[in-house]
Amino acid sequence: MTTDSATTAATTTDLFTGVAERVPALRALYEDLHAHPELSFQEIRTAGIVAERLREQGWQVTEHVGGTGVVGVLANGEGPVVLLRADMDALPVEEKTGLPYASTARGVDGDGNEVPVMHACGHDMHVTCLLGATAQLAARPEHWSGTVVAVFQPAEEVGGGAAAMIEDGFLDRFPRADVCLAQHVLPAPVGMVATRPGPIMSASDSFRVLLHGRGGHGAAPQLTVDPVVMAAAIVVRLQTVVSREVAGTETAVVTVGAIHAGTKENIIPDTAELLINVRSTTPAVRDRVVEAVERIIRAEAAASNAPRDPEITALPSFPVTLNDPHATATVVTALGGALGRDSVVVLPQPITGSEDFGAFGTALGVPSVLWHFGGTDHALFQGISPEDLVANGLPDSVPTNHSPHYAPLPDPTIRVGVTALLAAAAHWLPRPTGS
Repeated sequence: MTTDSATTAATTTDLFTGVAERVPALRALYEDLHAHPELSFQEIRTAGIVAERLREQGWQVTEHVGGTGVVGVLANGEGPVVLLRADMDALPVEEKTGLPYASTARGVDGDGNEVPVMHACGHDMHVTCLLGATAQLAARPEHWSGTVVAVFQPAEEVGGGAAAMIEDGFLDRFPRADVCLAQHVLPAPVGMVATRPGPIMSASDSFRVLLHGRGGHGAAPQLTVDPVVMAAAIVVRLQTVVSREVAGTETAVVTVGAIHAGTKENIIPDTAELLINVRSTTPAVRDRVVEAVERIIRAEAAASNAPRDPEITALPSFPVTLNDPHATATVVTALGGALGRDSVVVLPQPITGSEDFGAFGTALGVPSVLWHFGGTDHALFQGISPEDLVANGLPDSVPTNHSPHYAPLPDPTIRVGVTALLAAAAHWLPRPTGS
């Protein structure tokens, strides 16, 4: 269900009134969240702040959904139900931004290791922007009607947060949405937004591989089966999967993100461990690449005369994130009206990052739309147009998501993020009759 353009324009204009005045308080919130990041399913402090803010705004609040998730519901008369989602978790990264509010937090990851923690993917910005939007919606009920479900999701980084909330009865416990909307900050010029119909983000499949060798003295390698050499051969051979088994017109990425083996330079260990990640945008490519990765691992182990077959364990995965074409066209129109048509870029192909936001729309059987918004200083993109950026990628000087140097510029990114959420939501939330 949508509203006509005249009604939408009036509604969004009214909803934007007061956003600028909220920015200083929202910036303070953002800096606090950035300085206190929490790992996946450990977002206790963040969830507490979210719940407190929503209650102060007048939302009906439910905590501990899917572990640490928070859901706010604001019913405001007859009309559609719009779901707005932000993710809350941070990453095991040591921050090197040098910001006065940089994180020095430490945490314990899922394997029991103590790790540094940083909001290296911008989820602190997502939470801040959604709380800004919920404040506006609560403060200006005379300018919209319907119901908004604000979802603050845990554990997006490990691909389990959306599923955990759904498994915790999300579909039955809260109003069923007619559309699901979300956004993600990226290292693009602040003010730029980007999306596309169809696949917007890639599927992700990850594996833990344990290679078995036969350890011994480094001075007598002929008496051993060296799992380090085995691992090295696998890493090199995996580089041929995309270059030789995926067509140039298709998209896939294979990454070996970690190798763990050995304790000393003159000891050949018994085992080596690899952590491997695969990105793809179609089921056919996904199946082909995953099969090739497993085939190469087993073949190299056999070629090395491994005493045991390798153990390949699947880790949490992400599906392809799909944008509904009709709803995406509506969102593109809304964002263009609010931020300027020249600020909205339609991407020619999916981004190779991954998301689990689409699980909500899939479970509910309703359209969903994800868009990206820039959070980086324009000065770092001198002479680069949005079209050049999409075609050629980022300059080397621009830190990317998951980098220890990545941090969105608070102003005006917060204002843009709040405005984008309100603009997109307003196209499904009509002005009340008679107003």
